[in-house]
Amino acid sequence: MTTPDSGSPSDLPLRGSVRIARLSETSLDLDAHLDAVEDASSGAVTTFVGRVRDTDPDASDAVIALEYSAHPDAEQALHRIAAAAAEGTDAIVAVSHRVGRLGVGEAAVVIAVASGHRAEAFEVCRRVIETIKTDLPVWKRQVEADGTTAWKGLGG
Repeated sequence: MTTPDSGSPSDLPLRGSVRIARLSETSLDLDAHLDAVEDASSGAVTTFVGRVRDTDPDASDAVIALEYSAHPDAEQALHRIAAAAAEGTDAIVAVSHRVGRLGVGEAAVVIAVASGHRAEAFEVCRRVIETIKTDLPVWKRQVEADGTTAWKGLGG
């Protein structure tokens, strides 16, 4: 979903607006997310980028990749997560999650949140990522340098 929520008669952001909520098989662009939440009434913008790292406490060797797969309804679930996190606030949210094989250093999740004030922007951003981790029907298989693989739990 790349269009702003409908129903706004002006250029002002909708309260609890979700501008982007999508899954992507291609690299995530932080600048596109920042552009999506741009608004003159927002005095704060927070971002979160979740990247593939080369270590994991449960891994016996270096992690070389994560392979993400998603339920067919995952994009709609991502939109609901973002909308719920922003509900009752003036926050504007843009969030994407990768699917497919990602190498070390690649962004798996990108979130941008704009709001009138920093505390709200930080809080909405935190709610989005924490709920993704528990509720988004996306799974990951961790691939280690020695060929070992392990499925990790629900969420990003």
